Order: sequence, then structure tokens, then C-alpha cells
Amino acid sequence: MTKDELTAWAMANGWVMIAGNPSLTKPSSPKEAIVRMVMKATVVHIEVKKPAGKWEKFTGESYGKVTADAETGMPLGLGLDTIPGFRMLMQENRDRAVFARMTGKG
Repeated sequence: MTKDELTAWAMANGWVMIAGNPSLTKPSSPKEAIVRMVMKATVVHIEVKKPAGKWEKFTGESYGKVTADAETGMPLGLGLDTIPGFRMLMQENRDRAVFARMTGKG
């Protein structure tokens, strides 16, 4: 997947742009990123914010090794598909985005 494809997938699946990076937020604090996708020239990293406020690289892979799942489009190779907490966080962010569009807030 390319940088543009990853960004498009993220934005369509509940991620929001915070400080120039597709990010997932806490349900209780929707303006504070706790997971972000940092896209460099040749690689993409998933970083998680520690409770102390410091970002820690969780995983990373070159664009050429990240592929879209044939059924869901989810990027494979970054660990998003294997960690249950990421799936739940993405679902909560996606639900919040859908609800905000329905109510006109957001």
C-alpha cells in the first residue's frame, strides 16, 4: 500500500488527522491522539502514546510489505489486525465519527 492508500483507508475507518498524522483517540478525550500512523518516505510506523505522554514505536514496515486485506481493506503487516485493542479502538472511533455525522457535530 502507498502512503495515500493508507491515509485513505485510515480516514474511511474512523481515524482522524491530528498534527498531520492519521490518529486514533481516546473515547473519553476525542481530541487527544493515543495511536498514530507516522508515514515516512519509505516506511510507515504505528506509534502508541504511553501514559507518561511519550510516543513509543509499536510497529513499522516498508510500504511495499504492507498489503490490503482482500475482504476488509485493512492494512496487513502493521499488526492492526492481530491486536484486539486496536480493533476495538478503531471501532469506537469509527462509531463516534458516524454518530457525529448523523447529529451534525464534529
